Amino acid sequence: MGKIGCTIDGNLDDSKFSEPMPWIGIYVAAASAACALAMAIDVFNGLRRRKLWFPCYFFSLNATTLTLLAVATKLSVDLNTSMPRRQDQLTKLSSGALICTVIANFMPSLGLMENKELLMNIMALGIFVITAIVNIGIQLATGVIYVFWKEHIALMFLMLILLLLLISSALTIPTTKCYLDLKYKKKYKLAKKECNISYTCKTEKLKDELMKLWTMAYTCSPHFVAGRLATCTASGGFCLLSTVIYAEAMLRSYFLHSSFSFCSGDSEYKWSTTLILVTHTVAIGVGTIAPAFRWFIAINFHCPKKANNACKLTLFKVENYWIHILLKWKECPLDFRVCGRRGRKFAHKAKNKILDFCIWMQILMVSLSKIVRVISTFSVSWLLISSQKAIRMLKCNSIVSSHDIESQASLRPDLSRYVLHLEGEEVLIDLMLQSNCDVVGHWIGMGKKEQPKHLLQLLEKVKSSSGFRGVHEFDHAKIPSLDSEEPPNCWALPIVTLTSIAMALPDIDVHSIKELLRSVYEGLMYMKVVEEHLDDRKDLVYIRKAAELVWVEVDLCYKWLDVDLRKIATEEQNPKGVLEGLSEKAKQRFVEFKKKDPNFCLKESPSKWPTNMLAANCMYRVCQTLLQSSDSKVFENSKTMFDRLSTMIADITGACLTNLDRIISMQCHHGTIEERAEGVRSAVLLLGKVESVLHILRSQTLPSSAPDQLGKIDHWRIHGKEVDYLSCSSNSPSNCTPTSQSSSDLYLTVD
Repeated sequence: MGKIGCTIDGNLDDSKFSEPMPWIGIYVAAASAACALAMAIDVFNGLRRRKLWFPCYFFSLNATTLTLLAVATKLSVDLNTSMPRRQDQLTKLSSGALICTVIANFMPSLGLMENKELLMNIMALGIFVITAIVNIGIQLATGVIYVFWKEHIALMFLMLILLLLLISSALTIPTTKCYLDLKYKKKYKLAKKECNISYTCKTEKLKDELMKLWTMAYTCSPHFVAGRLATCTASGGFCLLSTVIYAEAMLRSYFLHSSFSFCSGDSEYKWSTTLILVTHTVAIGVGTIAPAFRWFIAINFHCPKKANNACKLTLFKVENYWIHILLKWKECPLDFRVCGRRGRKFAHKAKNKILDFCIWMQILMVSLSKIVRVISTFSVSWLLISSQKAIRMLKCNSIVSSHDIESQASLRPDLSRYVLHLEGEEVLIDLMLQSNCDVVGHWIGMGKKEQPKHLLQLLEKVKSSSGFRGVHEFDHAKIPSLDSEEPPNCWALPIVTLTSIAMALPDIDVHSIKELLRSVYEGLMYMKVVEEHLDDRKDLVYIRKAAELVWVEVDLCYKWLDVDLRKIATEEQNPKGVLEGLSEKAKQRFVEFKKKDPNFCLKESPSKWPTNMLAANCMYRVCQTLLQSSDSKVFENSKTMFDRLSTMIADITGACLTNLDRIISMQCHHGTIEERAEGVRSAVLLLGKVESVLHILRSQTLPSSAPDQLGKIDHWRIHGKEVDYLSCSSNSPSNCTPTSQSSSDLYLTVD
């Protein structure tokens, strides 16, 4: 028997070596399709959000995209596989064009990286690009690539230029981040004096303040700063050029057959080569959109009126922030003493020479970028002039009169002071005022499409209530506790508990229950936002988790801690029986869990009790409060009790949502420069969603003159005036006297 892989005469049997190659081709095509899809999503998001500089969130420079790119361009580094046919040679060329396209798309993502991450990713991409260039050069020399050699050389040159532009941008990012962050903090102090977002603010004032904060956060966003750098916009021009070179080669190969002499035969990749070529072409086409838009907008950005103004601007000046970090490195001495004096002297001089060369290269790349911009401006000046004429015609034919436009513009706040820009970007002020004049209104309109309709119907009950009384009615300090200590309350858990009780009431129609569930569902979404922002000490994490877990069971299964609420509704005859039954079951659940670990409550604070203990304790207290504070008429009529519970839910929800103004303000003030723009956008969308909610709640008077003290429900109950409903009777309302919320000294023994 011969050796495995050998023929009878002892030679290596390589007849099956190439059989997997078509499957490898499918793998390459899949990676190319993944790159195309990620770039397409970024383009779609840029169009949808009106960010025509197209920030790259899905296709950014990281390990995943570099791996996908390495797989997608495998054919460009395949040194010895025969590629005789037209589609084989075009696939070699398309790999180079795809690399150029991808590098140009990576540019804005540099702004989102930390310094160490930026260095590692740039090094990884540099190694990949240099490897690709060397491999393509080898294939040109060995004859694996035997056509399109001019196009290949041009694309290799563009790859190198784009890599240098990427490195040039990366050297600038840390300096621009630091500079704009300092500028933001100074402007923020000015804005903070002028902005006074409060509970009584009207929506129009909120819009003006949010517009100022948005302008500041957006213009200093590292993503946007990286996207508008001269090197980034120049990369768009080079990317467009690489696409034109690839398109020219493809068109010539298919329509000018006499210009080429392709070899006969078949590649080892066989039919998969055509699939790779198609996916590469799609990826190149989709990937060119964003860089091309950045390039074109940069031309219009610096020459908004006439293309001839380009030469009048100081476009060839290399600002200090381009070389600041290199100068800083040059000033830092080498901190090592391994070599002797002469060795250290040589290292010091070598370091300075290398950095001088880097500074020279940086100046060269920045100057090249600005020259490209000027040349591009003159090249497409006719298109700029035509587009400006078209815009004027549209304005003339618009239904809105020029007087109305001017009056609307005069009503907008002056945002020119809040546009944060780098040296040489003074025109950015006019551009931001023109392109982002109504961005807040646009997002508020988007938010209005998602208004909580069912929640608004529920909050109408707040108008008939006075002072959000339900916040004090659901739980009273005189109710004996199930343990010696009492856990704090969160906004959501009482809401979920009251909803559970309402669902267990007999003779309530299904439509009313479903409507209540929809209203509570919408309310809990916004209450979660409030509690996440205001629970800065994370004291209520376990209690909020208990509310979430109980709500899932109530909403999906109509159960509370495995107690079938609809079954109770059929078994009990009146609301009093429901309250007594739920109170007893809650007490039993609490006792059962405490028996499993009798010392648990001694080891942990009440706020960290298990979720079912927290839920059981809340249910017990709410049921006992309702039993002792309700009169006989309420106990006899389920509809009356249901209305009372709905009003209490509306009061607690409304009281919680009075903090939304604070939340909108807090979302605008993220600490990191990368998150500020997205935070303001989220705040504006939130304002659009809850504008009608705020309109309803502003008709109510808060129990405290300091809204900052009403962020948590326990704080609200302390600062508000609580009526001792337990001492009130329906026959003698004069006995009701206000008392302050205090912790109870009474508790039940449940051992």
